Amino acid sequence: MPSSPFELTPGFRAVVIGGAGGIGTAIVRLFLKLGAEVSATGVSEDEIARLAPEGHPRLSLECLDVTDDGAVCRYAGRFDAVDALVNCAGILRRDEEYDRETFRKVIEVNLTGTFSTCLAFRAALAERGGSIVNIASMNAFTALPRIPAYCASKAGVVMLTKALAHAWAADGIRVNAVAPGFIETAINAEGRKDRVHYERIAERTALKRWGQPEDLAATVVHLAMPASSYVTGSVFAVDGGYLAG
Repeated sequence: MPSSPFELTPGFRAVVIGGAGGIGTAIVRLFLKLGAEVSATGVSEDEIARLAPEGHPRLSLECLDVTDDGAVCRYAGRFDAVDALVNCAGILRRDEEYDRETFRKVIEVNLTGTFSTCLAFRAALAERGGSIVNIASMNAFTALPRIPAYCASKAGVVMLTKALAHAWAADGIRVNAVAPGFIETAINAEGRKDRVHYERIAERTALKRWGQPEDLAATVVHLAMPASSYVTGSVFAVDGGYLAG
């Protein structure tokens, strides 16, 4: 057992699906800083290459397509026991999601992919009484008209989180979600070039700024600690107070 409920258990093993993305990388770095062994995935070799320079002896990297059920099961099958599974693989297709095929693709990655990885890692998580942290979005609660599939998928992630929290509590598995607001990542880099848009969003938050991936990572890792042992089925907004207003 750790000496403090705010520490990870010795030999802690975390799997971060989508760990090569902007938010995922921050989560990976924090887990490593706190002494965990981390396995992270990216959707392509290019994504993996961006994280590879981290070069940490407790970090392993691999490509994984979360829409390929066979690949997900094979990947999960390598782990006998896991303390934390973080699902942050996700996509959006701004202004394109009214196309049916694009809509289906976004749902398949963001929602069905999250469900698939949860299922695949259930046994390994139960072995250690581990926890799942799913990355939802404030757009699960407040919609944007240009990304209907993204909004629907993240609302689905919220309810999936709650359902699995009840379904798997007997296995000792806790399931929570984090709902980020406007976080500065590559996915919104182009839009942030519009300073009027950027400042309007910042002003809309209580803290008057956009978030950083590190802001989100701290909440994710805290949910995997003993300090959160009585927390399950909850969704934590990390949005600078955007939804509060």
